[in-house]
Amino acid sequence: MGTPIPAPPGLPLLGNINDVDPENSIASLMHLAELYGPIYKLNLGGHERIIIASHELLDQICDERRFSKAVVGPLEQIRNGVHDGLFTAYPEEHNWAVAHRVLMPAFGPIMIRSMFDEMHDIATQLVSKWARFGPDHRINVTEDFTRLTLDSIALCAMDTRFNSFYKEDLHPFVHAMVGFLQESGLRARRPQFANYFMRQSQQQYDNDIKLMRSVAEEVVAERRAHPSDKKDLLNAMINGRDPKAGEGLTDATIYNNMITFLIAGHETTSGLLSFLFMYLVKNPATYQEAQKEVDAVIGKGPVTVEHMSKLPYLTACLRETLRLQPTGPAFTIKPLANTKDWPVYLGKNKYEIKPGQALVALLPAIHRDPAVYGNDAEAFRPERMLNEHFEKLPKNAWKPFGNGVRACIGRPFAWQESLLTTALLLQNFSFRLDDPSYQLSIKQTLTIKPKDLFMHATLRDGIDSIHLEKSLFSAGSQPALVASKDKKIENLALSSKPKKPMSIFYGSNTGTCESLAQTLANTASSHGYGAQVATLDSATNNIPRDQPVIIITASYEGEPPDNAIHFSEWLRKLEGSELKGVQYGVFGCGHRDWQATFQKVPILTDRLLEARGGKRVAERGYADVAAGDMFNDFDKWEDQILWPSIRKDFGDNDANSEEFSGLDVEITASARSSKLHQDVREAIVTNIKVLTMEGEPPKRHIDIKLPTDMTYKAGDYLAVLPLNQAPTIRRVLQRFGLAWDAKMTIKPGQNTVLPVGEPISVFDLLAAYVELSQPATLKMGLDDTTQQELKALCGDSFTAEITAKRVSPLDLLERFPAIRVPFGDFLSMLPPLRIRQYSISSSPLAEPTSCTLTYSVLDQEAHAGGKRFLGVASNYLSMLEKGDRIQVAVKASHQAFHPPLDIANVPLVMACAGTGLAPFRGFVQERAKQIEAGRQLAPALLFVGCKYHDRDRLYKEEFDEWGRVGAVDVRYAFSKEAQKSEGCKYVQDRLWKDRKDATELFDAGARVYVCGSRVIGEGVKTVAKKIYMAAAEERCKPKTDEEAEAWFRKIRNERYASDVFA
Repeated sequence: MGTPIPAPPGLPLLGNINDVDPENSIASLMHLAELYGPIYKLNLGGHERIIIASHELLDQICDERRFSKAVVGPLEQIRNGVHDGLFTAYPEEHNWAVAHRVLMPAFGPIMIRSMFDEMHDIATQLVSKWARFGPDHRINVTEDFTRLTLDSIALCAMDTRFNSFYKEDLHPFVHAMVGFLQESGLRARRPQFANYFMRQSQQQYDNDIKLMRSVAEEVVAERRAHPSDKKDLLNAMINGRDPKAGEGLTDATIYNNMITFLIAGHETTSGLLSFLFMYLVKNPATYQEAQKEVDAVIGKGPVTVEHMSKLPYLTACLRETLRLQPTGPAFTIKPLANTKDWPVYLGKNKYEIKPGQALVALLPAIHRDPAVYGNDAEAFRPERMLNEHFEKLPKNAWKPFGNGVRACIGRPFAWQESLLTTALLLQNFSFRLDDPSYQLSIKQTLTIKPKDLFMHATLRDGIDSIHLEKSLFSAGSQPALVASKDKKIENLALSSKPKKPMSIFYGSNTGTCESLAQTLANTASSHGYGAQVATLDSATNNIPRDQPVIIITASYEGEPPDNAIHFSEWLRKLEGSELKGVQYGVFGCGHRDWQATFQKVPILTDRLLEARGGKRVAERGYADVAAGDMFNDFDKWEDQILWPSIRKDFGDNDANSEEFSGLDVEITASARSSKLHQDVREAIVTNIKVLTMEGEPPKRHIDIKLPTDMTYKAGDYLAVLPLNQAPTIRRVLQRFGLAWDAKMTIKPGQNTVLPVGEPISVFDLLAAYVELSQPATLKMGLDDTTQQELKALCGDSFTAEITAKRVSPLDLLERFPAIRVPFGDFLSMLPPLRIRQYSISSSPLAEPTSCTLTYSVLDQEAHAGGKRFLGVASNYLSMLEKGDRIQVAVKASHQAFHPPLDIANVPLVMACAGTGLAPFRGFVQERAKQIEAGRQLAPALLFVGCKYHDRDRLYKEEFDEWGRVGAVDVRYAFSKEAQKSEGCKYVQDRLWKDRKDATELFDAGARVYVCGSRVIGEGVKTVAKKIYMAAAEERCKPKTDEEAEAWFRKIRNERYASDVFA
């Protein structure tokens, strides 16, 4: 009797049917694997399935002497359409053996090589389409790759052209196939009798099968009516003979396998290419390396079949993509009926397997096994798949094409097609995501693909799309060069005088630098320039010459913003004077508390632009968020450095003498409407509660039901797009004498991120689009020369009296009622409303479709006196009620700020204070769920700082229970009751007191996590170095302060991860 296999509790009769999402079963199985570990079982409507999620167990079941393919579940339902085709045949079926022997030669190296020209033909159709649509076209990645792969398999295997790139809609076969696969999956989950009551679904299912078979029959009939001697797959099926039995394929078998090849031959490959380009574009260093290999091996000439074997890095990228996202994400195996080894055991004779029991190899989990791929198994790192490393992988560690004799017969076809397509695309285009912060969600049928993935393609090196086709086929042709068209040019001029061109590129995650870019573009109009505003990534390999180029970017712990990653990597890889003729200026935003990386990206960008031949037309400017004077710093740089320098180099082209250009608006009083332009989706509030006792600064908890397909990991952020508070909005309406239902229209042709050319409620616009509490800048106060006190504020006292006290433009207008500012001008003073990021305080293992936030409510007397200062997002959240809808997006945290993959062997040490506890509640909740499922975990130590043992001790009951079950050992420091925390006042004090326990875990391989304010971050960092020096002293190997700092830099973002907020 072996060890019981873990299993989630189920329902009578139905079993675990509610534990598996019918829309994305793989995600559900992955979720359960995180809970229950490398093996668990499910009861799905009376059918028991054992899920395998580790390499060790997979290696055992891949032994074809003991196990064979099982055709069960969705695969068995697919037999309704393709019967005994190669993919769905039962192991003992005669037709499978005949077809396999007949068709294997059709996928041999010589045959695959002969298909190259036809593959190239279809791939160039894709290239031509993207070139002609231009860089502003929003490419539906999976749809276009589906067109590519369907047309390729049809042409290469059957000499049939579907011409998908010349039709607006996909071929009807694709729609029938998708419906057929989805319904097959649903039927596998339903009791058989239920299908009799679903007449409409059954009718559509039958129609889809009929359409697919009619396509197959038409292709065969066409070939028989017009025979050819082409050595393709279709002729092999029609004319081939089994070398063993001497028989050919029946018509039914031909149709079955034609449909099988049309499905498998394009569905999995289109998914592979879609995932590949998602990973490439999200990993710019890898992207640049891949493109560099294409340039070195192929250059600008045509891609040939000889190149396919000379692209090792591209090959590694494909392998790594299939490791993380095997597009056929599972296969099922069962013990051989005639095995002599009954009972069959897995896991060193630990788990007993019953006769005929189905074992599902969950490839996304197996391919992330840290025992094989290390603690960075979640990361996309193609270097691990280069030939020398790939060949050293343990047997059966990489199985995206299935196992043994039933593995995918079309692997060589898919591989050549994928290499060719990727090489062609990287040779001719630069790519960027439509949404730089895109978070992967999965669309699943029998296979998986990225959902809602869109990107943009810009022709490289100024290639003209008209001449592109010639350059694809003729090695001697030279591409015509054209002016950059990477961005939609918006003429921001409001005057009739011609404007000089200017390009403004921004790198921004939260919208601050984008706001500065829009502000500069607005100002540029009054200086005689028509500015184009775009992301930094859009300037990759495409920086304009002969015009001012202004770059405004931030650093995030020394890394570029999401929409500047590709530009930064491209710039770093340049080696010569490629940027000669570029005339630029750089402005950087940063936070001085991150001293080691303060302004790192702007400084590096400025230096590299000059080093690669660019000319600096204005000295680099910078703003320090910690000083709270960012917008004013930008205005000073703009007025005192940038524009004087531009006038010196480009001449005086001022359109008029005005320094400020407001918005031209029309206001009416009628019903209102609002339209948000943010990368967020709608979520629902399901629960709220206050965590602190009466009289303490409020800290609150909120439960949020996430939108469909929005997923997260413990440690991630939830970005919230807030609304301004009604009292603040009313102040604006009163100041400008506007009714609450006033309506306005911003006239087109103006530089603004606000909705233009459409009516919008003034109230809605003020609530949803602009920052009303942003401190004023010098420029905002220069319009009125009648107020002596206002003039004085524009001098040396501005920082102390305005910025430090967070005095907003609205505050100034209320303080000086004599100032007459048009409402449009007031709107131009205001930056766009920005998202606010909060650490998620839950684990998806507790509830994968929901998350929680833990936050402090900022409501305090304004520094300027007289009014309250309300934190925009925290007060917005505090006003929400159960059932309210909010706009959110999940943002991934730093790779290091997640629980370790190897939960059994890597301990945790965590330190926080206040609401810095949020991510660690998620960490510990995840550990508690894993312990509940029977997992063995390494120890975890949590240091928490708060004021009192009862009044503001967050989640007291939860952490007490989690401590009882062994999920965490919590050590508190109570700043107002130090006597109740062993004399420790602050969290760093408690860490120092319990340094022996922390050191033991660190020496055992622990990873350290810190979350809280800057004071907490610095305090814990100081104590960590102090502990290191003390331990070295005890070992008679004393360390200096410099050595301790070097040690800390070495472990940072590897074994020491911090999430420090201002």
